[in-house]
Amino acid sequence: MTLLDQVRRLLDQAIAASRDERLIDARRRVDEPLRVAIAGKVKAGKSTLLNALVGEELAPTDAGECTRIVTWYADGRTYAVTAYLNDGTAEPRPFTRRGGAIEISLGRPADQVEHLEVRVPSSRLRQHTLIDTPGIASLSTDVSLRTMAFLEAEGERAAQTDAVIYLLRHMHGSDVRFLESFHGDGLSSGTPVNAVGVLSRADEIGGCRLDAMEAAGRVATRYASDERLRRLCPVVVPVAGLLGAAGATLREEEYRILAAIAAEPMDQVVELLLTADRFAASGAQRAHVLQRLGLFGVRLSIRLIREKSVTDSAALAKALTDHSGIDRLREVFAAQFVGRSEVLKARSALAVLDECLPPGSVLAAEAERIRASAHEFVELRLLHQLRSGRLPGTDEQLAEMDLLLGGAGGAAYSRLGLPSDAAGGRIAAAAQEALVRWQNIAEHPFSPRELKTAARAAARSCEGILVQNQQG
Repeated sequence: MTLLDQVRRLLDQAIAASRDERLIDARRRVDEPLRVAIAGKVKAGKSTLLNALVGEELAPTDAGECTRIVTWYADGRTYAVTAYLNDGTAEPRPFTRRGGAIEISLGRPADQVEHLEVRVPSSRLRQHTLIDTPGIASLSTDVSLRTMAFLEAEGERAAQTDAVIYLLRHMHGSDVRFLESFHGDGLSSGTPVNAVGVLSRADEIGGCRLDAMEAAGRVATRYASDERLRRLCPVVVPVAGLLGAAGATLREEEYRILAAIAAEPMDQVVELLLTADRFAASGAQRAHVLQRLGLFGVRLSIRLIREKSVTDSAALAKALTDHSGIDRLREVFAAQFVGRSEVLKARSALAVLDECLPPGSVLAAEAERIRASAHEFVELRLLHQLRSGRLPGTDEQLAEMDLLLGGAGGAAYSRLGLPSDAAGGRIAAAAQEALVRWQNIAEHPFSPRELKTAARAAARSCEGILVQNQQG
């Protein structure tokens, strides 16, 4: 029986005993797509990143009233918008599309709406629901509180999201405090893989120069190695959200505008691209392209067109996507979240059970047994201990253990540090070698007790890889 099957059975037993609405909601939630929130400070680029991940202009990127409300984007048969109100009722809301973005008519003050749900026919939303949150550290205290209340466990309510993509621009103490509050008490049991950091608007970090993404990559590496941040958010990916969104939705007319500029004499092009203001002042169409791609995107596009690296809108769209970092984020997203969706959903369900079950009851004891014995949770706890510097071992041992425990993703090739196209025989051989190595560490008389415990868990992970490889 899988971990999630055990949790389903326990939820069914708990519902039969109490019919608590929180338990009924948790039971429904384990069979729904993973819930991933996108959070960060005001103007960090959350809505732009969401559009880039979905590959469609959905979330409004201006400072409209709806940006003050937590908004869920989920897969659906047709486009539909529902407002869930603070009094517990729900009502459909009319909407229009402007420039692709969905504009919702609330019909009431924003503070009366608990959250909005936007249903969209989207293959990218079938495995996960993306949740756009208002900016934290907003000048409006109410707006910040909406996000914090949604993401934190509050009172008798468990957190409503399974994982978070947190957007950083410059790392501040408030970023670390937010991530600490998101993990909450669960951090003590180890959940460093349910948060991924994004160095957002990465092209602006390098002053929109053509090497801006390389500069942003160096900054992201430095952030990821920061001891405080690594404990809470071990992966930081630089992403130029505007480039990712534009790559997914570039229009033929926008390509023609850029191609016309690229055909002008070089000295005129250089003069035009000196600043965003100068480019925007050269015409309404160009100002629109600047808004869509940003100064870095415009500079990059014109260089690619002039060099004949791209010759049509499709090629340019692909190049923008390649340079944006969005594909790398999708890889991390799949490894950290989608590949671990069952354990993350099980963890969320157990948090609800903890709130609802009487301490000392038979069902509460079963919840604790699942949490203590499930190898998936053992891996998470050890990853937290490892990344917070509490496990002894050589740098080489700790680096390998991080991979084996799923720190870079749950797939077998990721755990073994192999390429994604590694053949089954190569995976089996590598897993067998690692199994012997970690069994030896676990049995060595001079290994510290904490390392022996971790080594036994790493060996069990190797055994799991071998079983999975044989079944595959």
